[in-house]
Amino acid sequence: MFNKKILITGILALGFLALGFFPAGICYAHTPLCSCYDNADGTITCEGGFSDGSSASGVEMRVEDKSGKILIKGKMDEDSEYTFDKPSKAYKVIFDAGEGHSIEVSGKEIIE
Repeated sequence: MFNKKILITGILALGFLALGFFPAGICYAHTPLCSCYDNADGTITCEGGFSDGSSASGVEMRVEDKSGKILIKGKMDEDSEYTFDKPSKAYKVIFDAGEGHSIEVSGKEIIE
């Protein structure tokens, strides 16, 4: 026969575990944001962040050609910005903060 104290303790532990995990996942969810613009001086600047206000400092940035070959690689600076020389051929910018947190911006969409 089950000990009532052990059963009640187990049920309470599972309840606290469920309450501890599910709300935390909702509270800490954030969406990546990235916007790029042409500086009209041969460079492009991208600004990034997250919908919860988190900084994008250190987030990997890649500039790739249409076949996926990496042309330029770097990281967002302490101001969550990344500036690079504009490629002469078709390109796309990848803001890569990890699985489920990446954004692709086509060079065609980047204007002054």
